[in-house]
Amino acid sequence: MTGVRLDGRRALVTGAGRGLGAAIAELLADLGAHVHGTSRTPEGAARIGQRLGTEGIVLDLADPEGFDVVAERLDIDLLVNNAGINIPAPAIETTVGDWDAVHGTNLRGTFFLTRAFARRWIEQGRPGSIVMVSSQTGSVAIEDRVAYGSSKAGLEAVTRSLAYEWAPHGIRVNAVAPTFARTGLTASTLDDPERARRLAARIPLGRFGEPEDVAWPVAFLASDAAVMITGHTLLVDGGYTIH
Repeated sequence: MTGVRLDGRRALVTGAGRGLGAAIAELLADLGAHVHGTSRTPEGAARIGQRLGTEGIVLDLADPEGFDVVAERLDIDLLVNNAGINIPAPAIETTVGDWDAVHGTNLRGTFFLTRAFARRWIEQGRPGSIVMVSSQTGSVAIEDRVAYGSSKAGLEAVTRSLAYEWAPHGIRVNAVAPTFARTGLTASTLDDPERARRLAARIPLGRFGEPEDVAWPVAFLASDAAVMITGHTLLVDGGYTIH
């Protein structure tokens, strides 16, 4: 991956405070990009800004009202939609509130934020690159993930639709779909030794992912090394979905 560089690129990574988002934002910056990150709180945004040396952005994907303002403030050409939530529960116990919260952030919010930036790029006649962070649950069933998995499957459908519609404008849209990676979002699952053992046994490469395992594929898809790739979901799953 030494050929992947992002010098001169201007990026926004949503949910950059920890886990996958932090790893992605830091790698993009290491590869030469000028990177902003978002958090839902001013305190979180300030910490992100201090870490990246840029302005941290307060943004809640559950509240689309401010999306156009953010798109007008930030002059970017690379958007990484990493922010998301998961409320694990058996399907029989999933509530309307849980369903709406997961889909409102992971699918609705991500789409409308993406559209806000793409509108500006199209109006200005500028190309851009968008990478969605999906999940292997968009492709295969995993227990207690009905709301989360369906939101990610929807996000992959959105990825294909946007790639098709915006290709004439020079805007590429792709996604990565990781297996379980060791982050705060997966702690409730992977901290259970028996459940972690069962899940790890489903991964042919024999281990869970680390945030850096996901950050590098994001950087590749964002870069000119992937200039002929759009509408694609790259599974970063250690082989989980091949059986």
